[in-house]
Amino acid sequence: MTIAIEMNQFIFCVCVILCLSSYSAMSQTFNESSVAKIHEQWMIQYERSYENDFEKEKRLKIFKENLEYIEKFNNNANKSYKLGLNQFSDLTKDEFISSYTGLNTDFNISRQTSFSSNIESSKVYHIPGSIDWREKGAVTNVKTQGGCGSCWAFAAVAAVEGYIKIKTGNLPSLSEQELVDCTSGGCKGAYVIDGYKHIIEKNGIATEESYPYTQTAGTCQQNKARTAQISRYITVPPNDEQQLLRAVSKQPVATHISVNGDWSAYKEGVFTGPCGTNLIHAVTIVGYGATKEGIRYWVIKNSWGPNWGEGGFMRIQRGISDKRGLCGMAMWPTYPY
Repeated sequence: MTIAIEMNQFIFCVCVILCLSSYSAMSQTFNESSVAKIHEQWMIQYERSYENDFEKEKRLKIFKENLEYIEKFNNNANKSYKLGLNQFSDLTKDEFISSYTGLNTDFNISRQTSFSSNIESSKVYHIPGSIDWREKGAVTNVKTQGGCGSCWAFAAVAAVEGYIKIKTGNLPSLSEQELVDCTSGGCKGAYVIDGYKHIIEKNGIATEESYPYTQTAGTCQQNKARTAQISRYITVPPNDEQQLLRAVSKQPVATHISVNGDWSAYKEGVFTGPCGTNLIHAVTIVGYGATKEGIRYWVIKNSWGPNWGEGGFMRIQRGISDKRGLCGMAMWPTYPY
């Protein structure tokens, strides 16, 4: 009996996987029954449910539009990246951007901070051709911000976690929730430097275990044990990818970035845009390199969970002609020190 149950479960899982992957081989015209079946299996995989039949029909229609867009996009052989189904596949692009970013859009770099323009510029320093801080144990597992506009907190925390690992040899998983609860930004959006400032002023930050994430802003808990002290933050000179490369070669660097609709379905490869320079999101740069075809890229850690992108990470093109970097990557990068 146990063997039969396990076999049935195995067959069901295989059917789910085959059904969700089958869209890539289908024609661009989807019939209603095939889409409905794929949607049902997608709902099972991502544990999605709807309040009523009207909401389900609405989401099914959006799902179908996204499915058709994904296939059409992936059939373009000139693209260096692919799209795919994920937990955002029943959202419109506008819904996705409004719910899963979280940078304060009242953006003014000069008002927010002064620049540190000499990142050890007087010293001779060899910048390696590639680096991946994940391989060096300086990057914690990908986390999930959910529908709270707290990307700024996740980006800041990831940069601090990396710095502490490089400085002490220990990699802590730190509390984004403390930044959400104890700063004015909360889930409504803020800046990466707001996170740094809080950690500096409070002489550290709680661990994720002692102050876990809840996806909502709550009451600030001041009685948590503190760790991971930093003394200041440094702003990389804007619109200078060479200086940014130098900084990332030494430690993970948080940055503010523009996001377009294709981000919601990004699956793999080097993202090449276009995506503008409207900085509405924050991520942490945890490496850089180049493909065998010679496409140079940054590796960014996102806060949309491990089911998005390349296990929660994205490779995004670097070294473009626009000095601001693709998606404004080089406009406002910062790191703790």
